Amino acid sequence: MKTLHIGIAGAGPAGLAAALMLSRQGHRVEILERFDVASPVGSGLMLQPTGLTVLNALGLLQPMLVLGSRIDRLYGADAKSGRTVLDVRYNALSGGRFGLGVQRAALFNTLHDAAGKAGLPLRTGIALADVRMAGDKAVLLDADGREAGAYDLVIDASGARSALAAGSAVAPAVSELSYGAFWATLDSAGLAHDRHALVQRYDRAKVMIGILPAGRAREGEKERVAFFWSLKVADADVVRQAGLDRWKSVLLDYWPDCAPLLEQIDDWDRLTLARYTHRTMRPPVAGRVAFVGDSAHSTSPQLGQGANMALLDAAALAHALDTSPDLDAALAAYAAARRNHVALFQLLSLFFTPFYQSDSALLAWLRDRLVATVARTPPMPALLASIVSGTLVDPFKRTGLAECDWQALGVRPGGLLRSAADAISA
Repeated sequence: MKTLHIGIAGAGPAGLAAALMLSRQGHRVEILERFDVASPVGSGLMLQPTGLTVLNALGLLQPMLVLGSRIDRLYGADAKSGRTVLDVRYNALSGGRFGLGVQRAALFNTLHDAAGKAGLPLRTGIALADVRMAGDKAVLLDADGREAGAYDLVIDASGARSALAAGSAVAPAVSELSYGAFWATLDSAGLAHDRHALVQRYDRAKVMIGILPAGRAREGEKERVAFFWSLKVADADVVRQAGLDRWKSVLLDYWPDCAPLLEQIDDWDRLTLARYTHRTMRPPVAGRVAFVGDSAHSTSPQLGQGANMALLDAAALAHALDTSPDLDAALAAYAAARRNHVALFQLLSLFFTPFYQSDSALLAWLRDRLVATVARTPPMPALLASIVSGTLVDPFKRTGLAECDWQALGVRPGGLLRSAADAISA
């Protein structure tokens, strides 16, 4: 493979990870970001063994472990009866796997700092609208139709509502999901919570409230949690108009322990309304454009796979470019490497999401009484843990990765690293 000039649309996790990997292979990369200042978008997320393995390949796992909160369990209960609805534990699988709750800012800062240290060029304030071919070059155009750059390869990492994906002949239409969520990143001081579990409360499938320990954005800062409350996007304005105090009183009726968090929310601006979409691009390639992350496959965050899938995409594309004789072969290899894993988890997300976010009373009843019982019966605990881990089918081999040896990382159940220095020496 000759040295390529690669334009990367979007300075999110997928774009930054791809830029780091490809620059280390000797390619000339340039990142184009629509915001004037590149910054993280959103509150908290779960890094699964898949995403953590990609970060390990980048040499960035240890900084993330220091910043994040180890998650050993996903637990959910009915808000009214207290009945256990969901209880997934990573230790149902062998090998010492775990999740890592992080602030989006922590993941962004870690990748962005690494890109800065590597001297990777980042151009900001460029709203990309289209891409066209000029000979063997892919030419990016901004919203005014001006040329933003000509490249051997364009990587679209600009998200679920990517203009480049919308204009692609291979992209199906985006399906807007009716349910979204209010999110906030809040101080955890005074909050009685399990520091190593994502905990949720449900009222049927219409209400889902969650607390995710999310660690620190940077070393030395306070630990925080990501707090969320799901609702129909169409109802958001009605909720706002009813007033913040009314909204808080409803949440406190469901979950009184949330009081220290709600006290920090003194304005609707403290909450971000997340809207979710579903789309699966097959293949995630069009001409000289490769789509990664949410631009290629967006879905509900119910399975907690979004950022992890994006990081896997970046690793798969870099591996394909590193091991293929030419660009056409590399793009075909990238599409093939991600086909089965993406298809499976997009299907699982479509299946599971209505049990937790929908108007269906029947699905909620089945979840609470049937699914919760079956989930405790072997081999279901291990199966559910493999779904949450993102490893139900092997995502590593075709991306050129070897899964981390979790037990050799200096990571112990119930706690993270002894210290950054100990982790590095381990």
